[in-house]
Amino acid sequence: MASVPVKERVKVSQNWRLGRCREGILLKWRCSQMPWMQLEGDSLYISQANFILAYQFRPDGASLNRRPLGVFAGHDEDVCHFVLANSHIISAGGDGKIGVHKIHSTFTVKYSAHEQEVNCVDCRGGIIVSGSRDRTAKVWPLASGRLGQCLHTIQTEDRVWSIAISPVLGSFVTGTACCGHFSPLRIWDLNSGQLMTHLGSDFPPGAGVLDVMYESPSTLLSCGYDTYVRYWDLRASVRKCVMEWEEPHDSTLYCLQTDGNHLLATGSSYYGVVRLWDRRQRACLHAFPLTSTPLSSPVYCLRFTTKHLYAALSYNLHVLDFQSP
Repeated sequence: MASVPVKERVKVSQNWRLGRCREGILLKWRCSQMPWMQLEGDSLYISQANFILAYQFRPDGASLNRRPLGVFAGHDEDVCHFVLANSHIISAGGDGKIGVHKIHSTFTVKYSAHEQEVNCVDCRGGIIVSGSRDRTAKVWPLASGRLGQCLHTIQTEDRVWSIAISPVLGSFVTGTACCGHFSPLRIWDLNSGQLMTHLGSDFPPGAGVLDVMYESPSTLLSCGYDTYVRYWDLRASVRKCVMEWEEPHDSTLYCLQTDGNHLLATGSSYYGVVRLWDRRQRACLHAFPLTSTPLSSPVYCLRFTTKHLYAALSYNLHVLDFQSP
């Protein structure tokens, strides 16, 4: 927001705080999808079936140029997850493979990574980590001459739903199904693959973690099937989170995003509900149901900028415009 005039900044900030926005639909697709997306600069990347498409935003940020900038293929089944790193797209597929695509060239490599679908992937500092339904997490190099050479295989005893590398690159966290192990959040040494610690101690069975993200090397956020968002500070305790927020309608939380300050956004499993939270308060600030009853859909992924929030559902990509409500 630094380049935005102060008056405009205040107006947009008030719109977020008061929940004033204009809803729109950026993309539609005919078949039900489980899309994932990422933002980079003025581009939006979104998965549809076994493709990843790149679109350019128009200057208003609330609409897209209809013709894709690029189409990245290579998986035999749906793309489950992907990240952008070092001018690459690293994708995880239902075919058990990882795809590596250079954004600005035709270079694409895919390799067999797991025995079952790869549910999640992350990449930092030239290292890829992946998690799978086959109850393993794996560590891989991004270097072009070593693609597909597994550095570590970690037996997690549970299907892995989410994964994230620490910003200081020494460790990574896995979010699992909480069926075969008492804690769904475990931190592993990136260099050795050894378990460093687990987070929490009182998760009910089945409290799987569907999304996890680091805010700093010592703080992270998680959400999932038990309907809570939890904020962890490793400096304070690894056995108890320092803050938690409960989804008021007892819905599974599929995804979360934060501005690194006070704003938190979550996507729920029913009626495409996006919720905004002020992390200084327990109660939800605002809720935006994006689907009607016959078309109830989870929010599979959400992202936001200073002026817009984007939410990917089964049939549509929605935008909430806080600049021009």
